[in-house]
Formats: sequence, structure tokens, C-alpha cells
Amino acid sequence: MKVILTQDMPGTGKKGETVEVREGYGRNFLIPKGFALPATEGNIKRFEHIVKSIQNKKARAAKTAEATREKLKEVTLVIKKKAGTDGKLFGSVTNKDVAEAIYKVTGYEIDKKDIEIPEQIKSIGTHTVEVHLDANIDVSVKVEVEKLE
Repeated sequence: MKVILTQDMPGTGKKGETVEVREGYGRNFLIPKGFALPATEGNIKRFEHIVKSIQNKKARAAKTAEATREKLKEVTLVIKKKAGTDGKLFGSVTNKDVAEAIYKVTGYEIDKKDIEIPEQIKSIGTHTVEVHLDANIDVSVKVEVEKLE
């Protein structure tokens, strides 16, 4: 029996592959559990269409991330925080602060989990943070911390 796998199945195949399996395994396990679809002509075309749309979506997301990366390379983010007279902040600059600053500058929403601050920013000045935009697309962003007047 030929089936199209809708999930990775160890020992059987990867998601999207059309594989030959035993009749009972396909009919009694894979298809009822939603791990596979019968490899009919209609299902093959439908699955190919779904795969193409996913690839197009990933390509658009990568293109947007690349454009955002170019914007962020040129820009220095300015974050204003309360600070003492010696230049030390009351608190620190967080991932959330950086994400909000990026959104204000680029309009591109970044999850705070995708921002990596190497060491806590607890003083006024220029600092560098790493931002993960998409698969294999990272950028170093300059953050200028200023005293809130």
C-alpha cells in the first residue's frame, strides 16, 4: 500500500514522502492516527500544493528577515532608562526593551526570546546585542542607553 506521510515516522520515512508500507500497517495504524494519507492522485496533488505554499511562506519570511537585518545593521537603537549620577541604571535593559525598540524602528515584531544580551546592560553607553531573525539570519545590533531626564 502506498501512503503519503504527514509526520516523520522513524523506520518508515520523513514527512511528505510517498512510501510503500504493508497493508495492515497503513490501514490500521498510519491512516487512522493521522500519520499518513492514502497515496491517491488527489491527495498527492493536495500535499504537493501544501508543501509549495509552506516553502513560499518560508521564502517570504526569510526575505523580510533579510531586509530587517539590513535595516538593523545601519541603525543604533536608543533606549532611555532611569540612572543615577554615576551612570549606573536603576535595573537593567531587558530583552523586552530591545524588542520594543526594534519594533519602533523597523515595524518588525521580534520575540524577546530571539534576543541575546551577552552580559546584563546596567550602565549608560553603547552596547551590542545579538538578534536572531530567522533560520541562519542573525544580526548584531548596537544599543545606545541614555539617561532618562
